[in-house]
Amino acid sequence: MYQTAAHPGPGRGTPPPPPAPHADQRPDPAAEAGAGVDAGEAAESLHLLVVDDAPDVTEMIALMMSYAGYQVSTAFSAAEALEAARSHSFDAVISDIGMPGMSGYQLAEALRALPAYRSTPLIAVTGFSMYEDRERALSAGFDDFLNKPISPAVLLDAVRRLCG
Repeated sequence: MYQTAAHPGPGRGTPPPPPAPHADQRPDPAAEAGAGVDAGEAAESLHLLVVDDAPDVTEMIALMMSYAGYQVSTAFSAAEALEAARSHSFDAVISDIGMPGMSGYQLAEALRALPAYRSTPLIAVTGFSMYEDRERALSAGFDDFLNKPISPAVLLDAVRRLCG
C-alpha cells in the first residue's frame, strides 16, 4: 500500500500530505474535508483516477493532485482502472500508456466504450515521446498527452483546462 516519507522532525519542514486512497478504498469525506491547499472550489469537487504500473509514479502524481485539492484514487494496472471506472464515477483519468497486460491505449478505448466515460477527460502521462505515440494516444481516446518526466504545473493546467 502507500508509504509516506518520514517527517524530518520539529521545525524541519512540514509533513507530506496524506496518501491518496487506492481505487478499491472508499475515501473518508470527513478526513479529506480539510486536506490540500486552497485550489478553488472546482478542484475540491473533482475525483481523479491516477493509473500507472509504477507505484512510485502513481503515488507522486496522486499526492501532487491531492495537495492541489483534488480527490484522488489510484490503480496500478489498466485492468484495475477499468474495474474501478465501472464501479465509481471519476471526473478525469490520468494514465500511463506502457503497462503490462492491458496498455493505456486499450484502457482509453475501453473507457470510451462505457457510456459514463464517453466524454470524461483522459490524460496520457507517458515516457513514450515519438510523434506517432501522441497521435495513437489521441486516436485511442485520450484528450491530452504529456511526456514524463512531467511538469506538475503542466499536469495541473491540463486537468484544469479539460475539466472546466
